[in-house]
Amino acid sequence: MKIMKFGGTSVGSPDRMRALIPLITGDDKKIVVLSAMAGTTNSLVEITDLLYAGNTDDASNKIETLGNKYHQVVQGLFSGDSFFKSGHELIDSHFDYIRNFTAKAFTKSQEKAILAQGELISTSLFQLLLQQENIRSVLLPAFNFMRIDKDGEPDLFYIEENIKRELGNHPSDNLFITQGFICRSAFGEIDNLKRGGSDFTASLLGAAVDASEIQIWTDINGFHNNDPRYVDNTRVIRELSFDEAAELAYFGAKILHPSSVNPARVKNIPVRLKNTMEPEDAGTLITSTCILEDYKAVAAKDGISVFRIKSDRMLMAYGFLRKVFEIFEAYKTPIDMITTSEVSVSITIDNPQFIKQIARDLRELGTVEIEENQTIICIVGDFRTERTGSAPEIFEALNTIPLKMISYGGSPHSISLLVDTQDKVQSLRLLSKHLFN
Repeated sequence: MKIMKFGGTSVGSPDRMRALIPLITGDDKKIVVLSAMAGTTNSLVEITDLLYAGNTDDASNKIETLGNKYHQVVQGLFSGDSFFKSGHELIDSHFDYIRNFTAKAFTKSQEKAILAQGELISTSLFQLLLQQENIRSVLLPAFNFMRIDKDGEPDLFYIEENIKRELGNHPSDNLFITQGFICRSAFGEIDNLKRGGSDFTASLLGAAVDASEIQIWTDINGFHNNDPRYVDNTRVIRELSFDEAAELAYFGAKILHPSSVNPARVKNIPVRLKNTMEPEDAGTLITSTCILEDYKAVAAKDGISVFRIKSDRMLMAYGFLRKVFEIFEAYKTPIDMITTSEVSVSITIDNPQFIKQIARDLRELGTVEIEENQTIICIVGDFRTERTGSAPEIFEALNTIPLKMISYGGSPHSISLLVDTQDKVQSLRLLSKHLFN
């Protein structure tokens, strides 16, 4: 069985939806995972923000605007009175459901119920399109098998048992459509895998059914060796290891959600990144095989804050770092980079939600400086510690850029640097010139 995930741009218009049909049809078994249509989740977030603020009039207007957009999609997607009618009724049903939330107090669980509508609509429309084209398929509700535990992590045993049960109910069918991103909580409530979660859904399902391959279809031909939004003449990387792909995804390469690599790696299932606009392109293949190259790719992650904690008590004091880490753990804030000296430690985070509380608690251990608007630049390549001279070009390239932190030795696949976000684009271009050209 093959898993095929299509992102928001891949289902972003009636034409794009129709273009998926030749990609997913055939004799082999497939589970097709769909995201919400491009822009939908952002619109739904705006609606929930307005409902939180009690601004029901503006929320109602945005609901009406988004609903009208989907009615236009129905007009372009279907032919024949019966499918037009079914499509419009489908849209009315979902948006009537959303409108109900304007008449009562708004809660966190209701927010997640609204956010789920994007994926529910896209899969229902696509299933109706397949019916119109006389293509046999089964719509599997993700709520029947996708679940997270009380810590927000996927319940792997539950997912595997229930997706196999769902598939077992349709032994003669080969094509299954389901939603990415959405799931149920440990308490049975509507929840989600957070942004980018459709990739995660695909990887979790691939691992659960021991798929032959997991395909992630977007609007770009795989991983590039630098960010094509800022750097000219980037090239596609045709092969990556799971570890290399995880580093690039975590540190800013938008094509793949960082969490989606691990389930495939555990089961050693190949992941292929493809472009729906150019399906004939081979894309990027991610496997357990690592082909060593000095430098493979560069990625950048914005929105970074750095804490610098200095304490004379750190000298010869075991337990100091434990106390520091416990503060970040208490606020469930992951750490990206860390460097230490004899009397100080620098730590970066990408979630500023509890930055003031963390700083307050850290000041009990020493003096604290905070610097925001920083960017981590990750260079992926061959950085095994037994090598010599493995990174001179990096520092030659960036000799005009102030480097705030350097993280080396934690991974044989990467080196990470911290720079001011205002220096990011120049840093990416200099690295491209010195490492790849």
